[in-house]
Amino acid sequence: MKEWITGRNPVYECLRANRRHFFRLLIAKGVEEKGRVSEIIALAKEKRLPVERVERLALEELAENPQGVAMEASQYSYADLDAIFALAKKKGEPLFILMLDQVQDPQNLGTLIRSAEVFGVHGVVIPSHRAAGVTPAVVNASSGASEHLLIAPDNLAQAIDAIKAQDAWVIGLDMDKENATPLGKTNLKGPLAVVVGSEGEGLRRLVREKCDLITYIPMKGKVASLNAAVAGSIVLQAAAAVR
Repeated sequence: MKEWITGRNPVYECLRANRRHFFRLLIAKGVEEKGRVSEIIALAKEKRLPVERVERLALEELAENPQGVAMEASQYSYADLDAIFALAKKKGEPLFILMLDQVQDPQNLGTLIRSAEVFGVHGVVIPSHRAAGVTPAVVNASSGASEHLLIAPDNLAQAIDAIKAQDAWVIGLDMDKENATPLGKTNLKGPLAVVVGSEGEGLRRLVREKCDLITYIPMKGKVASLNAAVAGSIVLQAAAAVR
């Protein structure tokens, strides 16, 4: 299966990561070959990927605001838990995983993937069903960070058991303060998996029960809660700071 990746950073990171097969690269007529566009063209030449100049309208039919660049590529290639475990061992680092419990919104998923990549997460685990996958919209929302991360679809409850077998601590993020520990008092050192719940329902009961600990982010403002992607990113940054 093929799909269109659009936007300068997403296309650039796809080419740089080199984890897909590439078929066509379209550049809008009139776009200057400088900055990120020149880097994209240089990578395309390295990979012997022909560059086609097309009318801007042709790109706008593929996606909203393609920034004058579109690339036809194979679909995203998912990993598995064992590959994530192996990467952490290869790097000689404590296991660091982000788990997403039925996050549905592509923008939120993309933002969390981008944060995970920035903060050194070894891999992301998403549900095999009833959740957003790595679509072109998610690649765009992550600014191409998805191309550099191992993302594994799995049964979350079973994945938590497998992660615990690696001597990792599994911490769920929930805004329900009942039986939860404030983030500032939560030990985030050592092998760790952070579980972020869905936008509307938070963590499912079984997933919450399987976590070793539930943490929450104390808030002083008048807004009732944080966006799932923002809250998850805050926890990832806090964990990255003590690794």
